[in-house]
Amino acid sequence: MDSAAGPLRVLVFGATGYIGRCVTRELVARGHGVVAFARERSGIGGRSTPEQSRVQLGGAEVRFGDVSDPGSIRAEGLRGEHFDAVVCCLASRNGGVQDSWKIDYQASLHTLEAARAAGADHFVLLSAICVQKPDLAFQQAKLQFEQALMNSGLRYSIVRPTAFFKSLAAQVEPVKKGFPYVLVGDGEGASCKPISETDLAAFIADCLIDSDRQNRILPIGGPGEALSARAQGELLFELSGRKPWFVRVPVALFDGVIALLACLAGVFPQLLDAAEFARIGRYYACESMLVYDAERQCYDAAATP
Repeated sequence: MDSAAGPLRVLVFGATGYIGRCVTRELVARGHGVVAFARERSGIGGRSTPEQSRVQLGGAEVRFGDVSDPGSIRAEGLRGEHFDAVVCCLASRNGGVQDSWKIDYQASLHTLEAARAAGADHFVLLSAICVQKPDLAFQQAKLQFEQALMNSGLRYSIVRPTAFFKSLAAQVEPVKKGFPYVLVGDGEGASCKPISETDLAAFIADCLIDSDRQNRILPIGGPGEALSARAQGELLFELSGRKPWFVRVPVALFDGVIALLACLAGVFPQLLDAAEFARIGRYYACESMLVYDAERQCYDAAATP
């Protein structure tokens, strides 16, 4: 690790998102000069005001604009200034088809153009491990941008995390309240090594100073062994002092819903995203968030850092 590297001037996109916020704070804590580019109304449903965003990103200079507008990025984000590096934590809000291509590809492309304009020579991208098997619109959009970044001539670090602890927490409260843990199929079809937001933020920040993490695609998971959905449920029941109680949803149910919505979307285009959301649900229920060995055509927990 090139730990002797001094403070850098870093521009962060997607700074008010779940991971982007943690990354921004981590960079500030390390003494870098951080400019965070954000929407004026950020958060779920645009609930956060500009002042709230400034408080959440304490220590960073927060500039407001629209990542889907290159002119806004230049005028409000860059302001004609130089940056050493750009960190992009953009992600579509819900994985809908149009939103995925608008944000995960096109807006990300705008940030790459901004990096060039700012004279940055290093671009760190928060991607996702699931782009290894790109069956969904957001995965295809992310993968296409990854390729654009690798062809850009800039030094790059493409970070592909596994599942986040937060994304696995949806069933915690229901189980604590006495409800069953819901499994898709037998609960053994998908495993992951979840990573915390603070560990991931530290890993991303290290990319700026560690030459071994540059010009590479970097899968990263959390500590411990990979856990299946069923194992996660059993652990949750153990921690809550309850006897395991599982309810199974057949995978075929997803298939039927997907087929129906896809058919209806041909007549009612507004249902296109509904079909995509069903595909997303099925994907996460059936595909592991681990490194995929394309040669052996299987997921490999041991190969997942």
